[in-house]
Amino acid sequence: MSRGRARPAPDSRSAAALLLLLLLLAVSVGGRGSAAAAAAEIEEEEEAAVDYGAALYKSLLYFEAQRSGRLPHNQRVPWRGHSGLTDGLQQGVDLVGGYYDAGDHVKFGLPMAFTVTMLSWGAIEFGDDVAAAGEWGHALEAIKWGTDYFVKAHTEPFVYWAEVGDGDTDHYCWQRPEDMTTSRQAYRIDKDNPGSDLAGETAAALAAASIVFRRSNPHYSHLLLHHAQQLFEFGDRYQGTYDSSIAEVRSYYASVSGYRDELLWAALWLHRATGRAEYLRYAADRADDFGGVGWAMTEFSWDVKYAGVQVLAAKLLLEGDPQALPHRAVLEQYRAKAEHYLCACLGLNGGNGSDNVERSPGGMLYVRQWNNLQYVSSAAFLLTAYSRYLSAGSASPGLLRCPRGAAAPDELLALARSQADYILGRNPLRLSYMVGYGRRYPVRVHHRGASIVAHKANSRFIGCMQGFDDWFGRGRANPNVLAGAIVGGPNCRDEFRDHRGNYMQTEACTYNTAPMVGVFARLHRLAMAAEGCRRGTADEAECR
Repeated sequence: MSRGRARPAPDSRSAAALLLLLLLLAVSVGGRGSAAAAAAEIEEEEEAAVDYGAALYKSLLYFEAQRSGRLPHNQRVPWRGHSGLTDGLQQGVDLVGGYYDAGDHVKFGLPMAFTVTMLSWGAIEFGDDVAAAGEWGHALEAIKWGTDYFVKAHTEPFVYWAEVGDGDTDHYCWQRPEDMTTSRQAYRIDKDNPGSDLAGETAAALAAASIVFRRSNPHYSHLLLHHAQQLFEFGDRYQGTYDSSIAEVRSYYASVSGYRDELLWAALWLHRATGRAEYLRYAADRADDFGGVGWAMTEFSWDVKYAGVQVLAAKLLLEGDPQALPHRAVLEQYRAKAEHYLCACLGLNGGNGSDNVERSPGGMLYVRQWNNLQYVSSAAFLLTAYSRYLSAGSASPGLLRCPRGAAAPDELLALARSQADYILGRNPLRLSYMVGYGRRYPVRVHHRGASIVAHKANSRFIGCMQGFDDWFGRGRANPNVLAGAIVGGPNCRDEFRDHRGNYMQTEACTYNTAPMVGVFARLHRLAMAAEGCRRGTADEAECR
């Protein structure tokens, strides 16, 4: 199986060339009006040719740029080197590896676990699509880089290392990861310092990943599931939020939603991984007390998992899972809340404006000012997944039931596609918010490693403050392209300022890109199928 990026349709260049010829003829023969019309045709052609295969390829490449630890020989991002090789040494544990969450060098456990959960969910639901694009191997590598670290960090049944590095000291410096001089203090949760949210999310990530590796690496899959079950027991038995135990994380990844959503989330992922009824019973029995059927959500994120919980629960009903029958009444409540979230994205909830997700003038789903594209990408994933669940359900084709009218699966997928297209440049600024994709994208990304000359090109040590003096304040583009990174993105008016200091908009995070891996894979497969139908090379059944 090829592991390279998918190629565009063979005739895309010739079509663009033909349109360019039409433009030249229009200028010489028809004057300005005809030229404008021809230019509009070219713009239309460029907009239509969204390359989801290239976006998928770059998405997975991004995770290699975020790696911490000793990099493998097949590392594809040439400007990155080894880093964090003594992580955990002070505490007598091996915490080398894992991912940096964004443009700094702290390894935050909660967003890292959510990143891996979403990568795994995408691989489970859209694995065939990822494989068809030649990216299955890279998807497994991205997941395993995270799960290897989680296994290391889980040193005892009721001990998990939550964080390496300190956000305050880290943000004081602007250095390449290869030059780090900041604190690598590690912080843990245990029986006396609980963190049910972190334990639950990591259990969910490991359980989901165990499904991904079940066929290709059954021994590894079993290992992941073993750790997932222990972490779930840890989180459930010793309840509390991890930011109550680790003060250093509060300014960066505070657990605002609490820990109950993560315990429900973990239980449903463990049910899916094991098929054991006790995990489903846990989610059903605690649905009300833990807020699973009480919260009507308009966001899904590294902190707030309720919408994901509700979609997973609804899936059991839609697919007619026999174990769902004893819990049908409560699962219907979960489904109603899942549909509230999806209807909110579609703008089909009734009531006041807060019942629906806002839209920018350019059509972007808008939740909040700071790093809004994280909510866009997670919404695009849930819309894409639920579209599939409705289509494949026992009452297929099912409909999404909204107060302002029903929506067909294709409508959910169309909204997901519109959000993917917005990210990739079909927006008022004609700017791709995925770095390295398209003709125009952010070039001053708030990212230490990307903004400083590569260590391999110039190994001269760059000190803590020297990076600010020599690199941070430069107006020029970053010397290294952080390909596949999805930045925070524009504000509610579709406005964006490409400035390295504008971290609310120009910083990219792993959990922005992770949900889009599955979405891009699905959209690429559908685009290739549509092209095959147009050319007459696809199976007739595929074109119906």
